[in-house]
Parts: sequence; C-alpha cells; structure tokens
Amino acid sequence: MRAPGGPGMRRRRRAAAVALQALALGAVVVGLGVLVVLLFDVLRDGAGTLTWTFLDSFPSRRWQQAGFKAAIFGSVYLLVLVAVISFPLGVGAAVYLEEYARRSAMTRFVEINIANLAAVPSIVYGLLGLGVFVRTLGLGRSLLAGALTMSLLILPVIITAAREAIRAVPASIREGAYALGASRWQVVRHHVLPMALPGILTGTILALSRAIGETAPLIAIGALTYVAFVPESVFDPFTAMPIQIYNWVSRPQQGFHAIAASGILVLLVVMLGFNALAIVLRARMQRRSQW
Repeated sequence: MRAPGGPGMRRRRRAAAVALQALALGAVVVGLGVLVVLLFDVLRDGAGTLTWTFLDSFPSRRWQQAGFKAAIFGSVYLLVLVAVISFPLGVGAAVYLEEYARRSAMTRFVEINIANLAAVPSIVYGLLGLGVFVRTLGLGRSLLAGALTMSLLILPVIITAAREAIRAVPASIREGAYALGASRWQVVRHHVLPMALPGILTGTILALSRAIGETAPLIAIGALTYVAFVPESVFDPFTAMPIQIYNWVSRPQQGFHAIAASGILVLLVVMLGFNALAIVLRARMQRRSQW
C-alpha cells in the first residue's frame, strides 16, 4: 500500500523533520554553551580563593578572612530537614490521591490547586512562611521555620512527580495482588511503591535541587546574612549558601565578588553530591524492583 501524498509531500516532510532536528540540536548546543561559559567564568573568578581556610572559617567583614562554614552547615541541615518533612508528606498525599481518594469534584479541585501551586513564585511561599511559621507559630528566624517554608515550596512538585510515577505502575500488578488476597495497603506497600520509587526519587531530586538554590523565601522569612556559628538545634538562627553568596555579591569590594564565586562552586558541589546520592539510591531501588 502506497503512503499518502506524492514525492513532493514526502520531501517536505523529510525537510521539516530535518529542520526540527536541527532546531532541537541548536537549542541543546546553545544551552550547554551558555552553561559552559558561566561555569568557566565562575571557575576563573573563584578558584583562587577556594581554600580550606575559606571552607572552615566563619563570615567576616574583611574578605581576606571571610569563610563559608556557617552557610555550608546551614544549607546541609536545611536540606536534610526539608527532605525529612516534604518526602513523606508528598508521597503520602500522592498515594492517597491515586490509590484511595474517590473521583469527585473535591478531588479534582485539590488536583487543580496542586498543579497551580507548583507555578506560584517562590517569594509568595516566603511571605506565607513569614506570616505562619515565623510570626503566628513563633518560630522566629529559626532553621525549622526555613525548612517548613521550603517544604511548602517543593511539596507540589513532589506530589505531582509521585502521582505520575504511581500512575505508571501497570494495573495488572495491582489486579494480580488483589487476586492473591492482598489488601489495598499491602498492594501499595509491597508492589506499587517499590515500582514507583525510582520515578518518585527523580521528582524529589529535582525538587530538592530547587530548594537548595532558592534565596527569595529565605530572605522573606528573615534568614541572617551574618552568622558566626553553626546551628546546634532546629530552633537556632541560620544562614544558607544562597543568602551568603547574595550578601557578598551585593558588596562593592572586588574581593567579596571573588569569594562569592568560590561560594557558588561549593554550592554546585553540594548540590551535585546530593543529586549523586539520590541517583545511586534510585538506581539501587530500580534494580531491586526488577528482581
């Protein structure tokens, strides 16, 4: 059977396919080129001041003595707290919406609002955290207030990614488990979640990567820009790497701009480290689910 259209139509389709492929390749090259240029610029400016003294010192009003220790510990503690808070809440909400909730107008209303919340500007979450956690609950400028605010920021992303991963599990897996007498919770726990976990972790990686680089919500809740100590509890004041970098970049001295570039390098390394850990866990879970 001959394909519809004559030789001219086929040539136009091939030309359109080649043009689309070239456009996509060009977009990738431009994006990677800009990223390489930015990384090269940061390396050129920050490699000279990236020393152990810089990593093990607290901030100072003199750039020669300023360090990144408080910001590093603050960001790591913040990210761990955000993961502990947001991951179970996000996955639990996704499991309920996909496996337990009945299809109704209320469910659709909740789903629409979750999708809309994922696109809300981060400063709005900062203002919400300022009003609820800092002032109403009296948590002040504490690490816990920052973690709760950041958890609100990334929860819609985790819920959406977890729902898509759970939805991708074949229905035959559930039906087979039900046929063998398993309860709904046993099906979810032993079959659905293990198979969906790689996709859930992928969404969590993206969400946490966004959280570690956000500055506006932390500024809104009043995170400090000068902290000369490491937080010892979740109720202590804190700073974070984006806040410290923002503080240094806003100063007129060129030396602070150089150590800000060093801070950017450290932020990238920490973010890539957490991503690598999550990718290893995801790959291990994926292999286990295939056994």
